[in-house]
Amino acid sequence: MRILISNHSKEPIYEQITKQIREAIMTHEISQGENLPSIRQLAKDLRVSVITTKRAYEELEKEGLIYSIVGKGSFVAEQNPELLREKKLRTIEAHLLEAIENSKGTDITLAQLKEMLELLYEEEK
Repeated sequence: MRILISNHSKEPIYEQITKQIREAIMTHEISQGENLPSIRQLAKDLRVSVITTKRAYEELEKEGLIYSIVGKGSFVAEQNPELLREKKLRTIEAHLLEAIENSKGTDITLAQLKEMLELLYEEEK
């Protein structure tokens, strides 16, 4: 698992870490039961505060994506495929709502927005 931190991002570092680990779990880049780096090791590798990595792991635990065992570390939790799909759908909906708000703020019509979405979707194939 590779995590890249951007110092130029408006997104807090712990959220960047959380987002990238979440994506790695959802795309099965890291498997159920797999041991994650320790909080201290991840902080050292990323050259960030232990508090930052601890907060990222806490967020992932709240979401049910990982679990921790004292003295053993943090592990990827077993995932229900339907729950994963629901989480992905909620994420997509949030991004689409943001796109809708942005398009309304710049007078982009629904037809134009649909056209943009179709073009981008087809590009990714």
